[in-house]
Amino acid sequence: MAINRTPILKRCRSLELEPAYLGVNKKSRRKSLRSNRKVSEYGLQLREKQKAKFIYGVQEKPFRNLYEKASRMPGLVGPNLMTLLELRLDNIIFRMGFARTRREARQVVTHRHVLVNGKIVTIPSYKVEPGDVIEIKEKSRSLQRFKDIVEANGGIAVPSWMEASSETLSGKILEKPLREQIDVPVNETLIVELYSK
Repeated sequence: MAINRTPILKRCRSLELEPAYLGVNKKSRRKSLRSNRKVSEYGLQLREKQKAKFIYGVQEKPFRNLYEKASRMPGLVGPNLMTLLELRLDNIIFRMGFARTRREARQVVTHRHVLVNGKIVTIPSYKVEPGDVIEIKEKSRSLQRFKDIVEANGGIAVPSWMEASSETLSGKILEKPLREQIDVPVNETLIVELYSK
């Protein structure tokens, strides 16, 4: 599996992205080395795609597959793509506050700590549907790791399209998120323009 080992803050600076969107509460003391050169239209489109891939931790091929799937769905391609990215299991675990970052959420899933509708799921890209119940395995709830996560994510706001309980470490998807409910600073229309060339 391809892994991007570039330091997070360095990548955030290059994409002009706040680390908070990744669940990282660090700030870079360095200034962004923004040149005075005008960025081309293709450059802007590519940056938005890289931003979305970096935020959700998705590599190029799976991202392209999600785009193809979004283009076959009814409605606008851009919002469909963002909805599909939000409904990935690793993102759901992060949004519910059961992990501090999406990378940690991915690890929680692959280490067999997560149940979806009572069954263990170890695939971070698993697509969650409205009505699905997601919970941390009962045996895993007593681990110090999850106690630390709950303590760190104490004041996290759970999106309105899902419900989650930090006491029972379980939650439920109420509905598919609309684009307005997704607080990710990505201009998905530029991604659609890039792929439709």
